[in-house]
Amino acid sequence: MSNHPVQTVGEPGNKLKVILAVLAVVAGVVGFYFLSGQSGLVRAGALVAGLVVAVALAWTSTQGREFLGFAKEAVRETKKVVWPTRKEAMQITAIVFAFVLVMAIFLWGIDKLLEVLLYDVILGWKQ
Repeated sequence: MSNHPVQTVGEPGNKLKVILAVLAVVAGVVGFYFLSGQSGLVRAGALVAGLVVAVALAWTSTQGREFLGFAKEAVRETKKVVWPTRKEAMQITAIVFAFVLVMAIFLWGIDKLLEVLLYDVILGWKQ
């Protein structure tokens, strides 16, 4: 049995495109904070411009297309989820709150029991 590492061969510019996309996002964020004296619209425009350039660069790379395919598949999967009705959600929430209340009382009781055992019975310190 042979253990040879597998190397994938891709387009040579893919890594450069991804690095440039990350730099575009960073430039948009830096521009947003650098333009703090400007109006919110100008600042948001700088941020959105950086994001648009980053998406355009990522779209042209293999990794970017794979990520976008993954994102589309994730959205498709979330559409298959059967969400609970309002009544079911309220019932589940009530059950969780009741369980938390019971556990809080239980842990408080155990804490008090251990306190009495340790301080009063074992150590003899009356509080």
